[in-house]
Amino acid sequence: MILLLVKHKTEEWLSVCLNKSKMNIKKWFRPFETVNSNQRLLIAGIWVFIIVGFWIVSSLGTKHMFPTPSQVWEGFLSLYNEGLVVHIVSSLALCLQAAGLSIIVSLILVYISPLPALKPVAYALSRIRYLPLTGITFYLAILVSNARTMQIGVLFIFMSLYFITSLLSVLKDIPAEEIDHARSLKCSRWEVLWEVVIKGRLDYALEVLRQNLAIIWMMLVTVESILVAAGGLGVLIKNSDKFMNHGRIVALQLVILLVGLSLDWLLNVGRKTIFRYSKF
Repeated sequence: MILLLVKHKTEEWLSVCLNKSKMNIKKWFRPFETVNSNQRLLIAGIWVFIIVGFWIVSSLGTKHMFPTPSQVWEGFLSLYNEGLVVHIVSSLALCLQAAGLSIIVSLILVYISPLPALKPVAYALSRIRYLPLTGITFYLAILVSNARTMQIGVLFIFMSLYFITSLLSVLKDIPAEEIDHARSLKCSRWEVLWEVVIKGRLDYALEVLRQNLAIIWMMLVTVESILVAAGGLGVLIKNSDKFMNHGRIVALQLVILLVGLSLDWLLNVGRKTIFRYSKF
């Protein structure tokens, strides 16, 4: 009875959306066209249906590309019983420690970059982002004896390099009119730095953090393999890959994606809540 009711309501909702969108489907294929909320929901539903359908079709047969949904669900249940929540907390703790250090150091380096004597430091660090991970971990292993500190160090270095690069772009894009306006108000050079660059771009700094946090989250699988005893999502996915358990691997990938999207959503909502004047 419940299934029939859900089916009826779903069909009713789809018919309403299709009736409202029947004359405007051509808009979906025009650049910069505006669509209403029902149409956006319908488009999203169509894409979800296509992706789920492709997944189901790709999991059929003896030789298939993806594990079946039932195998993924079984993998998720086994991971949960093995302490998935504890591993998520461990990964989040590692991510937040590295992000906190990166924010502090990167903001200081970028905010002092308007000083001619210190400007080359920030620009030189932004160029180092092309260095490979292997070379940096080699020298960190010499300098650091603690594996957990090494994990934090690798994530901190990589996020800082990209964070500095993005913040320098924000600094470069500040309109000259804002600086001239501050000077016309008899602000000193240090006051201009504080009012225009630091206070006036805090919302941009939070947005840059949101965008670059994905770098740390993406690298967890690689970095957490340095210290298996500390646990984490990276350790789980590495062990699952070792035993070729594809259901667990896809389940972990979905968990990593959902946690990352949740962090992204929280930072975006936090920015809009704290900085109500923000226009992006």
